[in-house]
Amino acid sequence: MMNASLIHTDGRVLAALDLSTYAPSVAAHAAWAASRLGAELEFLHAIDRAEDPAYADLTGRTAHADLSGNLALGAQESLLAELVALDEQRGKVAQAHGRALLERLRDQAEAAHGVRAQVRQRHGALLETLLALEPETRLLVIGKRGEHADFAKGHLGGHLERVLRAVHRPVLVASRAFGAPKRFLIAFDGSATTRRCVEMVAASPLLRGLECDVLMAAGAADIARREAMAWATETLTTAGFAPRAQIVEGAAEAAIAGHVERERIDLLVMGAYGHSRIRSMILGSTTTQLLRTCPIPVLLLR
Repeated sequence: MMNASLIHTDGRVLAALDLSTYAPSVAAHAAWAASRLGAELEFLHAIDRAEDPAYADLTGRTAHADLSGNLALGAQESLLAELVALDEQRGKVAQAHGRALLERLRDQAEAAHGVRAQVRQRHGALLETLLALEPETRLLVIGKRGEHADFAKGHLGGHLERVLRAVHRPVLVASRAFGAPKRFLIAFDGSATTRRCVEMVAASPLLRGLECDVLMAAGAADIARREAMAWATETLTTAGFAPRAQIVEGAAEAAIAGHVERERIDLLVMGAYGHSRIRSMILGSTTTQLLRTCPIPVLLLR
């Protein structure tokens, strides 16, 4: 039996929700995960005044832009009073929008998955909020792109890359639409990071009972690679999975993407970014590329 200390067995599934088109999918993925883990579920909406369009006026300036230098003293005082009132009103509107979003998605998640989510709104930057809540979090669920991401260029959300490099909990990156996963793929290269991924999958109830593929993208299948794959297969088999293992030639990004499409994989499991300063500067990694291009949810483990 795999050592359960490899995974966090307490804490809740936390879904980071915004006003993007990903929000319903994020909520559904989180509810699905919470139901399989038997964990509490929480929906979070962080209101960041620096980024929320509710705090921007029609000129594109934020509500806190300082225009007082162009005005006489009496006009300055009048304008500042109006800005304070406007700021308060925008704050109320943003809170109302967030509350409506949370309540709507909570009701949908309960109806679809039988899990009742707690809801929470916080003021402040998303990353700082998530780090503050991390000790009580078992799994974080976040969308691939947020409400301000450039969909046309296929960019990841700016929040996502920062979150993935900063948090230490497993992260489920939701795709644009939800479908309950039936078959998942572990991207495996024999390294310590991906071995730990295999061990964490084996120790957790999250994916138990689903069809399992393990793919190693490399050159010729030498003895070391075959031994590593044999270890992964044995570890997963012992935990009750029936893994289909395959070693293929070629670049990892292309091999994994091709397998996902060809075999109709529903969920990709990969190692996440490291926490070192040098690793945080690497933008062209396999992880980043597959997050950008893969149309399915990705579970990142470390």
